[in-house]
Amino acid sequence: MSEINTKISSENQNFSKFAITENFTCIRFLDQNKERFELEFNLEKGTSFNTFLIKSNGELFIIHPPEKQYLNSFNKVIYNFFDQFHLDKINIITGHINPQMIETIKNISTQFKNIVITCSNPGFKLISELWNQRNPNLENFVEIQLPKINIIKKELNLELDNLLLDLIPIPTARWPGGLIIYERNQEILISEKIFSAHIASEYWSETNRISTEVDRKHFYDCLMAPMSNQVISITEKIAEYDIKTIAPLHGPAIEYSLKSFLNDYIRWGENLSKNNPKIALIYASAYGNTASIGDALAKGINRTSVEVESINCEFISNDVLIKSIQNADGYLIGSPTLGGHAPTPIVSALGTLLSEGNRDKPVGIFGSFGWSGEAIDLLESKLKDGGFKFSFDPIRIKFSPNKPKIKELEEIGTHFGRKIIKEAKRNSRKSDTGMITSKTDPKLQALGRVIGSLCVLTASKGKDENNIKGAMLASWVSQASFSPPGLSIAVAKDRSVESLLQIGDAFALNILSEKDFKEPLKRFTKPFAPGEDRFEGLNIELTPNEQIIIPESLAWLDASVKERMECGDHWVIYAEVLHGNILKSDSLTAVHHRKTGANY
Repeated sequence: MSEINTKISSENQNFSKFAITENFTCIRFLDQNKERFELEFNLEKGTSFNTFLIKSNGELFIIHPPEKQYLNSFNKVIYNFFDQFHLDKINIITGHINPQMIETIKNISTQFKNIVITCSNPGFKLISELWNQRNPNLENFVEIQLPKINIIKKELNLELDNLLLDLIPIPTARWPGGLIIYERNQEILISEKIFSAHIASEYWSETNRISTEVDRKHFYDCLMAPMSNQVISITEKIAEYDIKTIAPLHGPAIEYSLKSFLNDYIRWGENLSKNNPKIALIYASAYGNTASIGDALAKGINRTSVEVESINCEFISNDVLIKSIQNADGYLIGSPTLGGHAPTPIVSALGTLLSEGNRDKPVGIFGSFGWSGEAIDLLESKLKDGGFKFSFDPIRIKFSPNKPKIKELEEIGTHFGRKIIKEAKRNSRKSDTGMITSKTDPKLQALGRVIGSLCVLTASKGKDENNIKGAMLASWVSQASFSPPGLSIAVAKDRSVESLLQIGDAFALNILSEKDFKEPLKRFTKPFAPGEDRFEGLNIELTPNEQIIIPESLAWLDASVKERMECGDHWVIYAEVLHGNILKSDSLTAVHHRKTGANY
């Protein structure tokens, strides 16, 4: 794979060209911006967008045109192709549709006349709805004629110069217009959102499996997990092809770990479907903001081992919706407000939930809005009048959630999932893990004799309005290395602070004194409401890495996460200690003694 890396004028962007064949090129647009609000960008490694260009018989095929933010760079590339190769027609092939991508296609259609768009039937519906949507406050709106659209019903085969393309629709709840493309001669699969990772990488492919594993798992957890059954089916279908390279929409290509990565996608999905309680997450989303709220709620729920079934009611049959509602142990329903109303598919789905839903099961509602919010009021009033019981106050977010709000949404999801688990345990009288957890079990009594220092882990990330903080009581702590000085901490998957302990993140470990541990113990063992400030009223100080020191600490350590290992219902975090100090030299460390290993 040959590469030409080209810098452009934008402060945070550049792009790379990768020549796959003489007439088949990947343009990777890189974005170093680490302050994006969406949950999927929480690892703060920037992102990239892969667009593919094919020259064939005087025509240019654009596979997955980039979003509006890359438009200036993209225009330079397109004009260069037309000037160099004297092309007279543009064929746009796209699956993932959103308003930002529509703006790019509009821009192309105003500059080049001979244009055809190829997409799936759900993709056609989305393009038609979004094409001339406008902000009601926007003046001088000019309608642009929609280009000719070629709709793919099942699969479409294209024979181009030295290339054979199979276009295969892969509709999912999150991306109903999904479309993967397989090029038979090079055995390359353009997988769109599936298998993506948000990394601003200038290299064509991963350097090894480990180099992108954490990022791809994070992308999966944020966006694929709520529709894991659909993703498993798609992955199994993809595995039937002879593939040398997977080129996703975001991030580097997958070559070295291709087979193991396909197996990972199936395994991750199967782990979410082991007869766990289920929540039906029903939504519609005009601009992606309501979907982002649902993603954050789902991420929090998944920490509790509850399965989330994501249902985009705009693209699902009523029979499937009824079955999902009847099989669910709880319900979430979300809607945008468009022109003062809820979208028609949401109104229809609400009617189905009212007629088929179980009033004894918990429900939550959410939505985004721009100027009003009537759709959320409608959901609230109808469900309340219908006898449903709300697990949390309706979530109303103007436009899009910021990072602190995303974290709060995750916490709301975790609380909701815990409620479902608690009810499932009450009904089954069995542990959700299938383990014997009786306090009289000898092995658990013996395990309980393992002791640890009583500590408070604190973590802070981001600046100003994007600052998010968390804390937890920790006693499963141990020194892990001499050089460099390091420690290990076990963190339960459903802990709110876990999302702040990714590789590269900083935290402080506050080691408590046996004389002064009672007050912090009381504070940090109480249940916190989602979004509640754990440090309100405390006279805190900061470490050199701007992590939080609580006043009762005997000593503190400033650390950076280097490794994470998944261990059952916990993550084991290995961190390098960067700074530290003793605050009370005349006191001993508080030690947590237990009688059983069945709980903390």
